[in-house]
Amino acid sequence: MENVRRYRALASLCRQQAAYRPLQSWDLLGQAEHFEHLAETELKAHFDVCNAQRADDETAAAQWEADAAA
Repeated sequence: MENVRRYRALASLCRQQAAYRPLQSWDLLGQAEHFEHLAETELKAHFDVCNAQRADDETAAAQWEADAAA
């Protein structure tokens, strides 16, 4: 999650610089979009891991209940 914060901060910085540097604005806005894409990729990876762990926990709990009932 720390990488997400950093990527979002870099994207914000690029957008701010674009406002003050009109000749470089398109390049800076492109960089901002790239950093936002990296942040979204990190978030997706984080939630994929969380969801996989939850599925494993639910499977383990179901197995424990089945063993306890037997």
